[in-house]
Amino acid sequence: MSQLRSGAVAPPSPFPLLPLRTGVLFPGTVLTLPVGRARSVALLNAVHTGDVIGVIAQRDPKVEDPRREDLHDLGTFARVVDITRVSSGFRLVIEGLDRFALTALVEAAPFLRAEGAVTPEFPGDAEEARLLASSLRGRARELGPKIGSNLAEIASASRAEPGLFADQIAGALGLPTDKEMEVLAELRVAPRLQRVAELLNEAAALADMKKKIDADVRRELGKGQREVILREQLRAIQKELAGGAEGEDELSLLRRRLDEAGLPDEARAVADRELRRLESVGPQGAEHNVIRTYLEWIADLPWSARAAVKDDLDAVKAKLDEDHRGLDDVKRRILEHMAVLKLTGRPRATLLCFAGPPGVGKTSLGQSIADATGRPFVRISLGGVHDEAELRGHRRTYVGALPGRVVHALKKAGVKNPVVLLDEVDKLGAGWRGSPEAALLEVLDPEQNRTFVDHYLELPFDLSEVLFLCTANDLGALSAPLRDRLEVIELSGYTPDEKVAIARSHLLPKQLKEHAIEAEALSVTDEALAAIVRDYTREAGVRQLGRELKKLCRAIALEIARAADGKIPRVVIEPRHLDNYLGKVRFFSDVAERTSVPGVATGLAWTPVGGDILFIETSRMPGKGRVEITGQLGDVMKESAKAALTYVRSHAGELGVDAAKLEAEDLHIHVPAGGVPKDGPSAGVTMFTALTSLLSGRRARSDTAMTGECTLRGRVLPVGGIKSKVLAAHRAGITRVILPQKNARDAEEIPAEIRAALELIFVDDMSQVLAAALDEAPIEAVGGGAAANATAGEPAAAA
Repeated sequence: MSQLRSGAVAPPSPFPLLPLRTGVLFPGTVLTLPVGRARSVALLNAVHTGDVIGVIAQRDPKVEDPRREDLHDLGTFARVVDITRVSSGFRLVIEGLDRFALTALVEAAPFLRAEGAVTPEFPGDAEEARLLASSLRGRARELGPKIGSNLAEIASASRAEPGLFADQIAGALGLPTDKEMEVLAELRVAPRLQRVAELLNEAAALADMKKKIDADVRRELGKGQREVILREQLRAIQKELAGGAEGEDELSLLRRRLDEAGLPDEARAVADRELRRLESVGPQGAEHNVIRTYLEWIADLPWSARAAVKDDLDAVKAKLDEDHRGLDDVKRRILEHMAVLKLTGRPRATLLCFAGPPGVGKTSLGQSIADATGRPFVRISLGGVHDEAELRGHRRTYVGALPGRVVHALKKAGVKNPVVLLDEVDKLGAGWRGSPEAALLEVLDPEQNRTFVDHYLELPFDLSEVLFLCTANDLGALSAPLRDRLEVIELSGYTPDEKVAIARSHLLPKQLKEHAIEAEALSVTDEALAAIVRDYTREAGVRQLGRELKKLCRAIALEIARAADGKIPRVVIEPRHLDNYLGKVRFFSDVAERTSVPGVATGLAWTPVGGDILFIETSRMPGKGRVEITGQLGDVMKESAKAALTYVRSHAGELGVDAAKLEAEDLHIHVPAGGVPKDGPSAGVTMFTALTSLLSGRRARSDTAMTGECTLRGRVLPVGGIKSKVLAAHRAGITRVILPQKNARDAEEIPAEIRAALELIFVDDMSQVLAAALDEAPIEAVGGGAAANATAGEPAAAA
């Protein structure tokens, strides 16, 4: 065993090695440190008081299990003075002896063992070293009280040789690890004393600076404001160091974010002005958080960031076809927009409005368009919004003010050309805070939204590259200016064949996945799907169809879970099984029953949830020629009823009606579902037919439905919603539909398979309607007409 310069016996090689996360142990100093790492605890369990170990500093304090490359090359042999067990591990007291050079790590478990050798010290000129040590001793006595450490006591009490005295002073300065390593690595005594003197002067200068900063802060702030004092100290330190600190302060980070945001000139000028205000106000100012939040919003908006838009038209079309069946008009319009963008290379604002009943895929179509074009998708729900500020933001004068939903959507998208879906635009409300519908006028105007101004930002933002999509159930609820800005695309609903295909390719696989049912375990035939569509749903969309399939899957999941042998049964659903899983049939055609007597005609109506059939019932009784109209009808429908009666009276002879009896009988016109408000002119033809049927005794055909407005002269005028009404007639089992001649061009929108299944009769005069709708020979009416029960809670109908 070799002897150390301190007189202790050098440890045998390999010797136990204790790595320090931070700090350095100098020869001639005593260090107390907590020990908690597993390897270090194992080392302490193996050594005793008086043993000599190696102590070395880590390069990176975050490393939990250091290797050779994680340790410095120079360490210190140390004598174990005391080992005390505490709750978190051990408390170790060690005394530094001599420097050593680490040559290798030879063991890692259960604790580190290393090989190394004592490093020789170069005394140099002994007189120079003595003079430097004397000077350092004097400076330590002078500056010790200012620095606040025990330097003065060490300088007065130490009688160590010059090199060891330099180590003792360096250990008392509380230096960073890298500077302590500089001193430890200096083996020449005179340069070591000079370096320690420099570090002592730096510590004194820092102490003076801290004292000055504390004085400045205390002059500005009162007592008891601890948090504010700490923030002001940080600000003062940054000011004194002039940016010399590592990392970025809050203001610098915000300025860098604004530089990277690509702001236009006007926004850049406002941001610079607010940055100057933020700097002058300081963290303790009342407006600090308000200004900072405003600047963060400016920095977060995508002023120049754009998504790469896909221009492969075939790929876009394939994606749209994959997600949605049918909807050819919508898909063609999207492809046209993409074609223009591809040819011109210039973004153009596009404002499409998908109008149609619920469940036809209006909202999901927006996501498909975003996926197909490669843009981010953001949905803004407008249902129930009644405050303009929710769309355009609150002014910053209000407490807690924030931008509106449009700006929030752009921040969420992260680009200035996303797909933004304004969902349920027809459900906007109006309150005393302003009309949100009016706020949309600027957003949805391609000529104005290049300079959209949110009330909170008060800066123009370019929305011209945003692809705005709107959805609505009832366009009649929109104001004329707003509707004028929209390019409306009607989604009238799906045919039964399309519903079956959608259920097969989308709805059923989705429900199987949600209920954890293997595709092989459940098979639903096309006939069963068609029966579900026909007998359990009556809707334009497929939302109720999805619920019925969910109910079916729940029942199948129960059977699978109850399988006693653990084998998954294979279930094949056919139409005859539906009663067991879905219950009794909910919908059936009652057209034949309703029209079995004269005085009842089948009409077609449009509602916000799709087309529907509408029965007009009439009855007569002894009286004085009065007319009663019931069924919660609007003024337009009441006027249509009066016009129909006038026509019948004026053409009594032609229609085979006894005019004399009209003066001695009262008439009653009723539209069932009296709890549902109904209005519109397109029930005129049906009312004419019902009255003529009643008074002439000719029964209306049960397979025929009709729509159209009628004048006093018997002319049939065109109406709207032809596609929705024809689809409703087909769902109800109608095979013949009477339509106005001028609506013949609208028949092109009806799917080809529906046109093939129906006989469309186009008329322009009531004589043609009556010839097509009524039986040729009169019969004796029984009971004066059929009664119908009103069904409350259905959607309001527009005949």
